[in-house]
Amino acid sequence: TFSFLRPNDLVWNYVVGNYLKGESPPPFDLLYWNSDATNLPGPMYAWYLRNTYLEDKLADKDAVTVCGEKVDLGRIDIPAYIYGSREDHIVPIGGAYATTQLLSGPMRFVMGASGHIAGVINPPAKKKRSHWLREDDRFPPTHAEWLEGATEYPGSWWTDWDAWLKRHAGKQIAAPKAYGNGAAYKAIEPAPGRYVKAKA
Repeated sequence: TFSFLRPNDLVWNYVVGNYLKGESPPPFDLLYWNSDATNLPGPMYAWYLRNTYLEDKLADKDAVTVCGEKVDLGRIDIPAYIYGSREDHIVPIGGAYATTQLLSGPMRFVMGASGHIAGVINPPAKKKRSHWLREDDRFPPTHAEWLEGATEYPGSWWTDWDAWLKRHAGKQIAAPKAYGNGAAYKAIEPAPGRYVKAKA
């Protein structure tokens, strides 16, 4: 589904190169994730695409019911850090920004350069790309209006996210030396576990 959002780049060039010309595709780490598929039940996937993409019902108060509960994003009042990539073809920047109009808690919105994956995984050490922030915590109705008051900063947005997380985090504690709940729950078998290998 995601590949067909950009079929010329992510589908047909591989058909021409691989099938017609017999070439092996060059290694490309970002697109390696595309082959790491998750098995989803067909009816669940169809419901998800229809309700959240095609009909955009998640944005409407109480229009979606999950496990017997009506969903109203406006009741979410916890702090939210919202990120959008400027050239994202899967979550267009206007759609990512629209989240600011749905939640009711304190928010911070940041726009990163590049697309769906490259903008997100750009670490500070690389000193690549840039990000935009607006320091007045105002969220006008549209992304274009927000961008008029935003400032571009060089480098990764991760440093801003790190600072935001620290303001909302509790006291730092040392990582546990062993995982699980001590002697009460022992590991049944080595990872990934038999349930991962079970056939539907």
